[in-house]
Amino acid sequence: MILAVYSALLAVALIVGGPWWLARMATSGRYRAGLPGRLGRIPRGLAAAVSGRRVIWLHAVSVGEVLAATELVKELRKALPDWVIAVSTTTETGQKLARERFEPQSPVFYLPLDFAGLIRRYLRVLHPELLILMESELWPNLIEGCALRGVPVAVVNARISDRSLPRYLRLKKLWRPMLERVSLFLSQSEESRSRLVRIGAPSERVKVSGNLKYDVKATGQNAMTSLLREQISVGAKVVVAGSTLEGEEKILLEAWPRVLDAVPGSLLVIAPRRPERFGMVAALIESAGFDVVRASELKSRERIEGQECIILLDTIGDLASVYSLGDVAFVGGSLVTMGGHNPLEPARFGVPVIMGTSSENFREIVEAMRIADAICIVESSEMAKAMIHLLTSEAKAREMGDRGRSIFAAEGGATVRTATSLLDLLKRKAS
Repeated sequence: MILAVYSALLAVALIVGGPWWLARMATSGRYRAGLPGRLGRIPRGLAAAVSGRRVIWLHAVSVGEVLAATELVKELRKALPDWVIAVSTTTETGQKLARERFEPQSPVFYLPLDFAGLIRRYLRVLHPELLILMESELWPNLIEGCALRGVPVAVVNARISDRSLPRYLRLKKLWRPMLERVSLFLSQSEESRSRLVRIGAPSERVKVSGNLKYDVKATGQNAMTSLLREQISVGAKVVVAGSTLEGEEKILLEAWPRVLDAVPGSLLVIAPRRPERFGMVAALIESAGFDVVRASELKSRERIEGQECIILLDTIGDLASVYSLGDVAFVGGSLVTMGGHNPLEPARFGVPVIMGTSSENFREIVEAMRIADAICIVESSEMAKAMIHLLTSEAKAREMGDRGRSIFAAEGGATVRTATSLLDLLKRKAS
């Protein structure tokens, strides 16, 4: 009954929102991407890719989840070399990165809309022996479809955000039956474990395995980073502002002239979180009086130098590596009330990190870094001062960066723990 009501409400939402979706699809490729697959059409080649193979279905909604899943997929492939790990995503950017990271060993496709009939089509093709959901991707019909077929479901890197917790608690009676269908929750932290139990997950099925994002590897030597390293003037101080959201670029651009006055020759790299904002941010940079150098067009340019130029990182999947170029990093989503993004991405390279006061999405990580004096938390008005301080106090910046790198190194191992638990789940299913 609950699933029928859920499906009906989902259908109503799609019908009522139909005109808006049609308008967005007419103006943006982002909303058209993968539409046939979302509506239940099995992508060409998917059936052949899994035919005769034992299958694990892993769902990673977007870029962050794909990055977190990368090392886990590698670990599972080592343990199960004859299996195929099929990967679904929800967003276009997640799809692109997943294809780069996982194909051709793994077929990559869009997650269908969460209607029972569409889910059944994919389950009939994939015949998975395990479904892995990343973080907080709890889709009732997908979970129910697996449960009816005896397919264990594991939620890994599981977390419940501050924003989501009140909603889950209000609907606890509705959520509990679905959560009881999940075989295993592997949470990022003890706090996440406690929250999962509070919203109805069976306590004996919830374990703490750590945050997979501590294990994300980036060598700092990918093609884009190498290209930037070659073209940035020797000795130039670099600030990498990553995963910025609307409103944050304006704050950075207002602060940047003060930074240039204090540290001449410095270079700012801005990496907006959402690709559809690349053009908007380019126009914003130009309106602030700076030249825009698009990273996607770098091959045709000479060496980057001068104080009137800002690099727009308008590519997908390069930010984690480009952070290695920074003398200072700003991690976005934190000057606006969006909960912040992952400060470990620059910290792994020993780059000192600045964030705003909104960091709920990575509360445990930020708190560990704050206690260790490995991060600088600022208000919008303090941005220029914080950047200048770290760019001019090299010894202090280096020490802060070293402390951040130590936290990153000390908290590793979640991937191995997660893979071990998943393999044990498969063994229990087989016995």
